[in-house]
Amino acid sequence: MDTENNSVFGLLCVNKPLGLTSRDVVNRVVWRLRELSPKPAKIPKAGHAGTLDPLATGVLIVGVGAGVRLVPYLHQQPKTYLATFRL
Repeated sequence: MDTENNSVFGLLCVNKPLGLTSRDVVNRVVWRLRELSPKPAKIPKAGHAGTLDPLATGVLIVGVGAGVRLVPYLHQQPKTYLATFRL
C-alpha cells in the first residue's frame, strides 16, 4: 500500500475454490482491503479477468485499483483449460 495516498493497485492471482463464484472472490478481496485500510480510506475498485463457474476451481486474475484497467488486455490473451469429468 502506498502510504502517501493510500492507493492499492495491481493484479492478484487467486486460486478460486470450489463453490464460490468469481464475484464472491472479488467481494472477499474488497472486504479484506477494507479491513487492512486505514480509516477513512477510499476502497479501490476490483474486478475479475474472466468468469469461473462455481463448480470450477482454478486461477482467477483479480484487478485492483488501476490494475482493473489491464483486465481488457488479459481477456485478449490465450487461455488453457484442463477439465476432469466423471460419468
